[in-house]
Amino acid sequence: MKVYLRTFGCRANHYDTEAVHAMIAGAGHEVVASPAEADAAVFNSCAVTAAAEAELRHAVRRAGRERPGLRSVVMGCAASLDDGRPATLAIRGLPTVGAVVGGADLPAVALALGLGRARALGTTRQTSTRALLRVQDGCDEHCTFCATTLARGASRSRAADAIVSEAAALAEAHSEIVLTGIHIGAYGADVGSSLGVLVARLVRDVPVVRFRLSSIEATEVDARLAELLASSPDRLAPHVHAPLQSGSDRLLRRMGRHWYTSATYSAALERLAARVGVLGLGADVITGFPGETADDHAATVALIERLPFTYLHVFPYSARPGTPAERLPAAVPAAIATRRAGELRAIAARKAAAYAQARAGGLADVIVVGGAERRDGMTGDYLSVLPADPAMPRGHRFTARLALDNDRLVARPAVQ
Repeated sequence: MKVYLRTFGCRANHYDTEAVHAMIAGAGHEVVASPAEADAAVFNSCAVTAAAEAELRHAVRRAGRERPGLRSVVMGCAASLDDGRPATLAIRGLPTVGAVVGGADLPAVALALGLGRARALGTTRQTSTRALLRVQDGCDEHCTFCATTLARGASRSRAADAIVSEAAALAEAHSEIVLTGIHIGAYGADVGSSLGVLVARLVRDVPVVRFRLSSIEATEVDARLAELLASSPDRLAPHVHAPLQSGSDRLLRRMGRHWYTSATYSAALERLAARVGVLGLGADVITGFPGETADDHAATVALIERLPFTYLHVFPYSARPGTPAERLPAAVPAAIATRRAGELRAIAARKAAAYAQARAGGLADVIVVGGAERRDGMTGDYLSVLPADPAMPRGHRFTARLALDNDRLVARPAVQ
């Protein structure tokens, strides 16, 4: 059997698709690059925005046109929410869709594909240059705008032994492993451990490879993680992506993000930036959340201007069915949300350019990524750079001296 795989959404979803890939290959079947050559397809869905779901629906319909008779399975977050939809909106009503599997239930995906009771396998070699490793699933928080908690359920930590074993296998083929999940800062709360303890063990037991944290709450970077970021940047990439969402405390409460304020968020990141010499620092921000006023937006602008961000991901608010925010009054017009997002993106672009300029002349730990037609490099502090030698193979890791050339950082091997 030939199977086409398509992923939407976050790194946790991409990891789940890699696990499906390993399961299919382990059962003796083939993963192919397009639906036109496939017997079956698995679409891993995202529920974060309406645009992500619209893109899924378009992709499923297009695949059905390209390959009449295709058998499609839709898994992931949007699939988890499908039972409560009107029939006209249900994913299971899309052409070719024969099964809808909520979340990352790999045995259910195997049954839907006709693989029988195929065993879910850990990954050993993934399709991307930088490997992904999911350490937990689910979330115990209840942000009013988020459908992921509804889709993924309560936070559940993977066993540390299984994580270390999979990381050791991935390290044989990959120079970097990104630790991902739905709420990775909650790792260990259900098993008497913590993310800091887990990462310290990974650094100790899986040598050479560079680990990277995916999105983590600013106030959940504990002392062990801070120490590793500061003292071992070759083992734990000096990069933190800390969701902010808003710089207004009033709006944070309205969003259900009760565990921090703009002051505690700022203090956590300022302490970390003071301790880690070179630090890539990013955040997610939502504009146009119901009730957001000009003063709320101004508070967000002021906080972003003050903190040493090196990039931002900015999203106009997207109402998700079934979430409490859908019922909140004082909707913000889309044009205003879009204008505010544009303002924040302009600030982010200016800060990113200033950071790149400041890094020129410095050293960086670089891994070559991208396809043969376009070689890029990824630094530990999450800068995209151009390797000076285009013949460097994908996955090659080297210490570089950075130089700015026509607003692009170029990475040249440093003289040892």
